[in-house]
Amino acid sequence: MSKCLIVVDMQNDFIDGALGFEAAKEVIEPIKQKIRLYRQQHHDILFTKDTHRNDYLNTIEGENLPVKHCIEGTKGHAIHDEIEALKKDDDPVFKKETFASHDLARHMKKQSYTEVELCGLVSNICVISNAIIVKSVLPNTKIFIDARATRSFDADMHEKALDVLEGLHIEIKNRS
Repeated sequence: MSKCLIVVDMQNDFIDGALGFEAAKEVIEPIKQKIRLYRQQHHDILFTKDTHRNDYLNTIEGENLPVKHCIEGTKGHAIHDEIEALKKDDDPVFKKETFASHDLARHMKKQSYTEVELCGLVSNICVISNAIIVKSVLPNTKIFIDARATRSFDADMHEKALDVLEGLHIEIKNRS
């Protein structure tokens, strides 16, 4: 059985930086536990990083979300220290300039995973976008998200995102 954990955008700007929110801190420990478990079982662990340049405010995303964040080379762009400490140098990191990663999709299409788990931030934006991309390239792979390991700055949108994911046959575990 080949499994994969995708850790989405666990970057400083989403935790305690420009777009940080209190609930984001709640996922750090569950994600650390997942990384340790996947590592112990010798499964793949992949990371995504929201990555923008100084011209971010001139992009369509920047027009809709006018808060500079995850500017490459800044502290806000870096993966949170507690998560970074568990990352290995050879773990793939997919930089993405928008919500989903095409490079992640191309990578996943070449894999034969039987299970893929996603976790991280933000549930109703980047987590859902990358889950849909993975589902589209691996339609017969079991894909799931542990509700304890993802959050949003908007609790209502978080619940709606989990509903949409379930509707797309992505299993949501530990949903209260």
